Amino acid sequence: MIRRLAAASAGLAWLLVAGSPAHGAPRVALELVADGLVSPVAVAPLPDGRKLLADQTGFVRLLGRDGRLADGGVPVLDFAGRLAALNHGAFDERGLLCVATHPGVARNHRVFVAYNAPRRATAPADYDCTLRLSEFALEVGDTVRMDPSGERVLLEIDKPYRNHNGARLAFGPDGYLYMSVGDGGNANDQGRRPATGNAQDTFNLLGKILRLDVDGAKPFDIPKDNPFADGKGGRQEIFAYGLRNAWGLAFDRGGSHELFAVDVGQNLFEEIDIVRKGGNYGWALREGFHGFDPRSPNNPPEPGARSGVRGEPLVDPIAEYRHPGPRKDPGAVGVSIIGGHVYRGKALPALVGHYVCADWSRGWAMPQGRLLVARRPVDGTARWTIEPIEVSKPEKWPVYVTALGEDADGELFVMTNGSNGLTPGKGRVWKMRAPE
Repeated sequence: MIRRLAAASAGLAWLLVAGSPAHGAPRVALELVADGLVSPVAVAPLPDGRKLLADQTGFVRLLGRDGRLADGGVPVLDFAGRLAALNHGAFDERGLLCVATHPGVARNHRVFVAYNAPRRATAPADYDCTLRLSEFALEVGDTVRMDPSGERVLLEIDKPYRNHNGARLAFGPDGYLYMSVGDGGNANDQGRRPATGNAQDTFNLLGKILRLDVDGAKPFDIPKDNPFADGKGGRQEIFAYGLRNAWGLAFDRGGSHELFAVDVGQNLFEEIDIVRKGGNYGWALREGFHGFDPRSPNNPPEPGARSGVRGEPLVDPIAEYRHPGPRKDPGAVGVSIIGGHVYRGKALPALVGHYVCADWSRGWAMPQGRLLVARRPVDGTARWTIEPIEVSKPEKWPVYVTALGEDADGELFVMTNGSNGLTPGKGRVWKMRAPE
């Protein structure tokens, strides 16, 4: 979900995008609802108000109707033994990466997870692992359980490196399952891939957003209007491409139900995208709004490429911000954008209709995670403005922010890790509330 960097300088400037924000920084309070975890990465609501909580080390637990850890923290699903061998106690991007419930979960009890499994037998011998999309059946009663022996594997994608997984899941208003997939890892979309890089190659699934019909044939059907549904111009599963590591994927439950993604940048820029069918989002020809040269990633060519390898126009992000990179930019925000949601809850009126996201940390060595809000432009410009969200600091803060989640009422949860590795007891979940 992030890239490893040296510790950043301590500047606190908040110049995020072109233009000055028209609003003061909103304030929120954070209520601790779950503690003693490792690295929580996703929340998935259930119809009765409870929620599934995924921890990167391979456990799915239950949050009660009050949002707090239920059943004494006993896992609903434990498949830690099916994960690729993780670097416990150290930094690792692999593991259980997302959990999502089917829109009809109340009647069909279907739950989907994405995780890194050991390299399958058919993968190249020098690859690191296999990214897996699987389905489990939910057993609901006074307790909630999923039987790991009932796993149904829908899709496997071999990965040359351990980083840049993506693997965020979201069901759309069309009923289809969307999944982000990272570019395969390493840096600059180079190494163990075609000359174009994986993200620009429409004949592999790395560096993409996929769209699957999980209600049809097994393991899934291809929606008839997918960009390459006929298989002639690329893989049938692809919905959009040209992404580096989309660690955030969520539909706006209001408005026009746009699909929002964030893309973790290389060295200089983090970006927010509204994803359109067939869109090429530019990686590794562009980083944010800027040109990108993998041979010189710290010196963006300007104006840079405006079309993809097949001549198709590239889609700009809606917003970007700088991160420290090798220049240790004092105006930078953080090193790795964390995807969120367009806020549609009631507790925080100042955020309604705006995209709430986060950054993992301002630097690698010290936890300096922060919450952000991107506001839609009111003057007809294409770029959104990004502002900090002021947090009424609770105990056990600052932290590394690992993910944001949403409940059935549109209220938001913040998932954090007190360390930059997979350290037991450092993971926590907070609910965003109005400050007193």
